[in-house]
Amino acid sequence: MSTRTKWLSLSLSLLFQLVFFGTYAAGTGVELYTPYTRISVPPGETINYNIEVINNTSQIQTMPISVVGMPRGWDSDLKSGGWKISQISVLPGKKEKLTLKVDVPLKINKGSYHFKVLAGGYTSLPLNVVVSKRGTYQTEFTTDQPNMKGNSKATFTFKAKLKNSTADNQLYALKADAPRGWNVTIKASYKEVASVNIAPNASKDITIQIKPPTEVKAGTYRIPVTASSGTTSADIALEVVITGTFNMDLTTPTGLLSTDITAGDQKQLEFLVRNTGSSDLKDINFDVTKPTDWKVTFDPKKIIDLQAGHTTKVMATIQASKKAIAGDYVTKIEAKTPEVGTKAELRVSVKTPMLWGWIGVLIIFLALGSVFYLFRKYGRR
Repeated sequence: MSTRTKWLSLSLSLLFQLVFFGTYAAGTGVELYTPYTRISVPPGETINYNIEVINNTSQIQTMPISVVGMPRGWDSDLKSGGWKISQISVLPGKKEKLTLKVDVPLKINKGSYHFKVLAGGYTSLPLNVVVSKRGTYQTEFTTDQPNMKGNSKATFTFKAKLKNSTADNQLYALKADAPRGWNVTIKASYKEVASVNIAPNASKDITIQIKPPTEVKAGTYRIPVTASSGTTSADIALEVVITGTFNMDLTTPTGLLSTDITAGDQKQLEFLVRNTGSSDLKDINFDVTKPTDWKVTFDPKKIIDLQAGHTTKVMATIQASKKAIAGDYVTKIEAKTPEVGTKAELRVSVKTPMLWGWIGVLIIFLALGSVFYLFRKYGRR
């Protein structure tokens, strides 16, 4: 074989390889990539895949894009740049981004489900979704804290979540079955409501405020709260533990809340503080609202502890102002703790001192004497 023939054969071989392998590279140089190819989700979940179409060739590649093998009842939406697409073009050495939204149905069995994203005849991206549990297809009404403890003056606030795990829109009526005298307020979006409308596979935060009667006895109380529609319902059982009641009375031994005093003088009055609740009272302080320039003190100044059902005595010393004029005055006395307080209104009648009375009589006599003197001296003229 001549040298010319050899060079011609070699050139044809090289040209064939370039054409063949160039075509092969153009056909296989496109890739689909996403970091999460196998994930586990509960029923009713929405999965959002971020997919890259990578062109590793030296030519513009235009290809159809599709999703195949999607399980029955599943919904998918393939977009790029905010638009639904079925074909995409990628520059040499560049990549384009896709988003694939997959809605897992609520009514589904536990298991592993497969589907693919295809880039024409270039490549495919297999995806695997593991459904972690069997779909419930019902309403879920839950709270992280179903039990609260406090006194009868407290307001108990429970946070709950109502989820519509059905495929239809649901209008739920909300109702609490509380003991007589209890006040239950149900709120959604900070507003008091009797019902809420929830879309399929959506949820809403519910606030339940429970206030017991003032005279409720210590104990455990169960308050069921129900959310029901025409086709489904759910309930939660809330529990309130009342530790005891706080109540207190302030009065005098006779029950009389009036006295009299002379201006500038002071007077002692006996008061009784009664713990009429079922819990002990601690750190009972006294406060007073009094007329100007009056003084009121207490002995003892503070009651450290008063057991339930017990009574203790407190002496109040009242000093009226020297400038007080005759009349009735009101002094308000309050006994209070951080939990409860009680008030008593004391009516005080002020009398002027006897000395001022005699001075007044003397002034009258002096005035009469002056008139009599003037009459005798000038009356004959």
